[in-house]
Amino acid sequence: MTATTAPDTVRQGDTPAAMRWTGWALSGLFALFMLIDIGIKLAGVPQVAQTLAPLGWTLDRAEPIAPIELLALLLYLFPRTAVLGAILLTGVMGGAVATHMRVGDPLFSHVLFGVYLGLFAWGGLWLRDARLRALTPWRA
Repeated sequence: MTATTAPDTVRQGDTPAAMRWTGWALSGLFALFMLIDIGIKLAGVPQVAQTLAPLGWTLDRAEPIAPIELLALLLYLFPRTAVLGAILLTGVMGGAVATHMRVGDPLFSHVLFGVYLGLFAWGGLWLRDARLRALTPWRA
């Protein structure tokens, strides 16, 4: 039987460099996607309105989501608040999954896209944060 280290005794320095860099790479890809998504919503790009219409959303209803996403993303990118940011972003992704499911979009390309983004966000965070790994260990 192996003992797990309590989360309060784990330090950030306990993460191997390769794992930490891989985590930041995944988190960076996720953040880049989110920044583009937030930017096009705030800029009012016409294609956004065209994409939202079949989902039952209008641009004026989607625009307030962008600042919420931005706040959650900023929280996610700062190590001290990363878990809170990930939780908030998971809520946003859950709304996207529910919206695509409601209109009958294809499962793997549309409905589960929010799940894929969530895996990038949480996977990156899990790889770069030893304290999170201590809370959610993989057992043999």
